[in-house]
Amino acid sequence: MLITPRPGADPGNILQALGGAQLAADNLRSSHRGSAYTQLLAYLEWATEAAGVLRHQVRDADIDHLVLTRRYEALLGSCGTLAGSAQERLVNGLVALELAERTQALQAAGEALKAQMNRWSKPETLVVADSSFYIQNPDKLADADLHQILDLRPHDDVRLLFPITVVDELDGLKESGKERSRWRASHTLGLLDGTLSGRTSGVWRERSSSSPGDGSMDIRGQVSVEIVLDQPGHVRLPIDDDEIIDRAVAIQSMASRPVRLLTCDTGQHTRGCAAGLEVTKIPAKDPGPEPDWAEQNKPGNGTRQKRRDRAAAQAAAQPPAVEPPAVQPSAVEVPATS
Repeated sequence: MLITPRPGADPGNILQALGGAQLAADNLRSSHRGSAYTQLLAYLEWATEAAGVLRHQVRDADIDHLVLTRRYEALLGSCGTLAGSAQERLVNGLVALELAERTQALQAAGEALKAQMNRWSKPETLVVADSSFYIQNPDKLADADLHQILDLRPHDDVRLLFPITVVDELDGLKESGKERSRWRASHTLGLLDGTLSGRTSGVWRERSSSSPGDGSMDIRGQVSVEIVLDQPGHVRLPIDDDEIIDRAVAIQSMASRPVRLLTCDTGQHTRGCAAGLEVTKIPAKDPGPEPDWAEQNKPGNGTRQKRRDRAAAQAAAQPPAVEPPAVQPSAVEVPATS
């Protein structure tokens, strides 16, 4: 599982805490402390100490998944109520099973965190963009120059991160009533599919070099893309914009370096700055001069009246219809009768 560090927590300290809790659980498994009650108390003491060490490092949901599980609650409830050899055997078995599973879970969490830290340890600029960037940016993603947008040096490498919340938002926008949103969302997801082919990370633009002809060499940095999945048991925040900020802050903690946020929304710009992120806001489109509201609000200037005026102007511009000449009835001779 991929844990979520608390804001400001050092990933190295988290690894140390996970390793210490794992080692203590493993030692407790291999020791024999006599009675089932003694073994139960030793396990509960380990769980309390491990949770206390981790609570300043990772989120409460991660501690529940790693240490304070439902089986822990059941064993805690049985403390002081042991009676009979059959119940002691049951408790001994549950404690042994729980310690074995906690050891595996802590080891897996440490390995996942270490792998993620290694992935984000490269000298890259980490960037998280919300869905407004992919929809409202003047250029579609395939044409966007991230180095120029972020004011980076041309040879810098960039990793564009897609929290899975953003991917889900773009999937929803494919059914939007606005044509631009539908097209941009489909375009962005298509680029992701073509680059990743089912993986979570891949290279979008390779590092390249070119010579302008004056003896110098222009180097263009590599641009990678990555989908950041939610860890098991993660509960998203009710507002998607808050969830994206929360994921970006978590990535910043694990990477131990700044994460840039790209957005076209003023509210998201404010949220990102308040959370300690470096935010680049794409300037909004100039709405032009302010309309003359007094003129707009006059009677007869509404949409229906304008539609009637256009229809009348079109009718006046058409040439008058020419009626065909009337057909005179021919004379019919009536034969004389005798």
